[in-house]
Amino acid sequence: MLTSPFIVASQAAKLRRASSYQNIHLRADPPRQSDNYTQLVQWDNYTLFFNDQRMFLHSGEFHTFRLPVPDLWLDIFQKMVAAGQNGASIYIHWGVSNPSPGVIDFNDWRALQPIYDAAEQAGIFITLRPGPYINAETNAGGFALWATSQVAGTLRTNASDYHQAWIPYITGIAESVVENEVTNGGPILLLQIDNEYSQSALSGAYFEQLENAYRGSGVQIPLTYNDPGERKSFVNGTGAVDIYGLDAYPNGFDCSNPHVWSPLPTDYHEYHETTDPSEPWYMPEFQGGSFDPWGGPGYDACETLTGPDFMNVFYKNNWAANVKLVSYYMTFGGTSWGGLPEPTVYSSYDYGAPIRETRALSDKYDELKRQGLFLRSSPDFYKTDWVGDTDTTMPGVTVNGSDVYVTLLRNPDTASGFYIARQVNTSSTHEEITFRITVPTSAGTLSLPQEADSIALNGRQSKVIVTDYSYGAQSSVLYSTASILFAGTIGNRDVLFLYGDSDQSHEVSLTLSGNGDRANASVASFHSGAAATSSPVTISLLRGIKGAVPIWASDTQLVLFADPITAATFWAPVIPSSSATAFNNYWQFGSNETVLVGGPYLVRNASISSGHLALRGDLNQSVVLTVVAPEDVTSVSWNGADIAVLPQSKGILAANLSTSISPESISVPELTGWKYADSLPEVSTNYSDADWVVANHTTTNISPAMLYGDGRVLFVRLGHYMRVSYDLMQWVSCENIVLWRGHFNGTGAETSVNLTITGGIGFAGSVWLNDRFLNSTWSVSGEQTTAVYTFPEDAIFISQENVITVVQDNSGNDEGDSAKSPRGISGFQLNSGNFTEWRVQGKFGGYNGYPDKVRGVLNEGGLYGERQGWHLPGYDTSNWTSRDLSEGLSGPGIGFFVTTFDLSIPQETDAMLSFHYDTSNQTYRALLYVNGWNYGKRVANMGPQTKFPVPPGILDYQGTNTVAVAVWALTDEPVSPTLKLVVEAVVEGGVGPIHANNPAWSPRDVA
Repeated sequence: MLTSPFIVASQAAKLRRASSYQNIHLRADPPRQSDNYTQLVQWDNYTLFFNDQRMFLHSGEFHTFRLPVPDLWLDIFQKMVAAGQNGASIYIHWGVSNPSPGVIDFNDWRALQPIYDAAEQAGIFITLRPGPYINAETNAGGFALWATSQVAGTLRTNASDYHQAWIPYITGIAESVVENEVTNGGPILLLQIDNEYSQSALSGAYFEQLENAYRGSGVQIPLTYNDPGERKSFVNGTGAVDIYGLDAYPNGFDCSNPHVWSPLPTDYHEYHETTDPSEPWYMPEFQGGSFDPWGGPGYDACETLTGPDFMNVFYKNNWAANVKLVSYYMTFGGTSWGGLPEPTVYSSYDYGAPIRETRALSDKYDELKRQGLFLRSSPDFYKTDWVGDTDTTMPGVTVNGSDVYVTLLRNPDTASGFYIARQVNTSSTHEEITFRITVPTSAGTLSLPQEADSIALNGRQSKVIVTDYSYGAQSSVLYSTASILFAGTIGNRDVLFLYGDSDQSHEVSLTLSGNGDRANASVASFHSGAAATSSPVTISLLRGIKGAVPIWASDTQLVLFADPITAATFWAPVIPSSSATAFNNYWQFGSNETVLVGGPYLVRNASISSGHLALRGDLNQSVVLTVVAPEDVTSVSWNGADIAVLPQSKGILAANLSTSISPESISVPELTGWKYADSLPEVSTNYSDADWVVANHTTTNISPAMLYGDGRVLFVRLGHYMRVSYDLMQWVSCENIVLWRGHFNGTGAETSVNLTITGGIGFAGSVWLNDRFLNSTWSVSGEQTTAVYTFPEDAIFISQENVITVVQDNSGNDEGDSAKSPRGISGFQLNSGNFTEWRVQGKFGGYNGYPDKVRGVLNEGGLYGERQGWHLPGYDTSNWTSRDLSEGLSGPGIGFFVTTFDLSIPQETDAMLSFHYDTSNQTYRALLYVNGWNYGKRVANMGPQTKFPVPPGILDYQGTNTVAVAVWALTDEPVSPTLKLVVEAVVEGGVGPIHANNPAWSPRDVA
């Protein structure tokens, strides 16, 4: 039996359409500006223009390199568009795209064209941010690692060797932009120059070089910049960009007290007016979450710190400053797999974002959508003057309530008013305040609300009260204290969808049209005439409304109201235009046709043909489908299957969408049948390192240099150490795990070695003398450790060669000015005598000769098992020892555990899977390899990460999968890791087929 979520009234009314008079004088727009390369993208002091239309750029950050499955990029883009975002900000990573000098690799998951194609398919614009420096909590801030040692000059200046380093990469980027910028019908709207810097003669000259490189390659779209603080850099002078922007993270990056907010910034409007008042107010990065450090509280706390209440108050505070271009960092964070992280962060880059690392939608996503659909629906909001606020003056406005802070924005052409209200005390978490406000309108000065006692703000809440708000073909709202989710035309009807908390009363005054049905008296009361000279009807929306309710339904108008949770279950997918020659699926610029769809977990897209509405999307449970569609729509399909629909009130269709899907319905196997092999033969007394690279350099471009020793530089980076083998220049790599072996002749006087091991925050190292374990070191807060490693009394081989072996896990290069980070052994000294030789081994093949070109340069490290390819699918482990992972290691060392398992996930099912380790505090590290991909590092004695999401495409959902765990025990204590595969969430639907690209093992001629 069909159960409808709507409450439908039977009372009918006939009303005369009222016209809204607004006492304003139309004035010309300010002069438009352009970059003088194209007039397709222009701007004035209010907004961007694209194709002669104003646009509010409502964007979010997404790093494709943190989701190395190209078939899933459309999934993220579709989710962003469904939330009302029309832009995606995309970093491109120089380091993974240019692994060694002269090698540009835009292939596989590093490819650029699939990004652009997926964005175009989803209908979303791109702000491309290719660096060369990107920050992003990634290794060396995205620099090519070879450049951090080979370039003698200062990075991010006009130094000639730095210019020579980045120019091939930027040239490749520029070529892709020219083919895919909006001037050629592609999705790239803006192009950012470098990232978060300060302006000086050197940096200005560097920016100018980048700009010339793009323009010289034919790039026409505007060039932008993101200032990391209120520095006013690159607004004017050498290197100045077309459009300046400010990055802001007002709540900071400490998630340990997630309910404590930092003060709300109140100077944004003033800063813009004194910095670049002739340009639109742009925030290329505004806080959408937070990174979490080693030992941090985890990303659920970061989600709370920047949760829906934070978004509600802080994002609307940006609106109050007249920000018209904004991108939230991050909308989807993803995974810093392999060697991607910089030292302060761990593998997960979930960021507490609206779309979680598993790709699941969070409560933050709901708030993002509530705001996004309002912005998409409100073109009058795109051009607004900042009139005043509580601290200044708002002509004709009186606010009754000392605890509320109000800012007024007004459209100078239509007189639409937007009163953005919040509590003065934004740290208040629960306290409700009430207020009244007197405002000028086209119907005269009104005291709002007209019928209710007051407007309420529940704790950390902000509201936008609109006046003289036009929508649809011919409708207008005189005022509304309820929030607007959607306003526009669907078929022949103007549709207004309002929402508000069910424990508050709300009020809207609008002109009703047509012969319609009203909501019954238990839901709303209707009062004719908000003022003596006007004809709008004032509607009081009573407390207690839950679900979605039609307030007014006629042939020409539909007004809906819902509580915020129900409102967030509605979607407004774009109906692609059949006549547009370009951008046919882009809202505003190719199509203004949509439908409202309530109930599903996600609506990805929709189309209408011959009265049939075809919907595609995801379900996580059985729901009642509610559809507001054009009048000629009489049938509906969901994911290709026709569904039976029944009419509800006028123009509203409903149906049951059923699914049996649930996490419990998806079967995943236990991880058993483990095979084991030792992965540290390098500490055995008969191991030969003759094929390793001799570390004998005495100079370096890395800073700081060696602290002590005999003059030899024991840093690993391309440009320091290489060997010629197999006709390849094989440069030793520094990311991930590196092994060192220092040789000396024993005299009996040697009792210890002093070592400074430098690997970055979160690194670790273990030290052996010959085959005897000495100790391990690690740091959760420092770049390096210095320690004396004492030798056991009988450990020295007298008159023979002795070897100090150091296994070092580097956590990446620092960002910014410290990107030329030392990684290796910064100091070495025996208590007596000297080392005769040092040798070093990183990943097999180094930067040039690494064999796994698909997974890329940052996937592998220098462990023996990695060099052999034990982590790759198809490696023969039949002769290995059977040993369960939980048996672990009995003492210090490194072992590889490998098993396989089969998955059979039904087609058109998106199961979100994670690997869960034990949560105990043990002194081990573990690398998780899934089908050859280094998809996470568990550091059990630091934390906090124990769950490692792995997407389809890395996992083969219809085949055999290989999982390898490299366990490193750091002390004499036994360690016993456990690992299980868990279904975190599941939806029926998905983005479509996901192809796996997991090359299998092939023989390696390994030293």
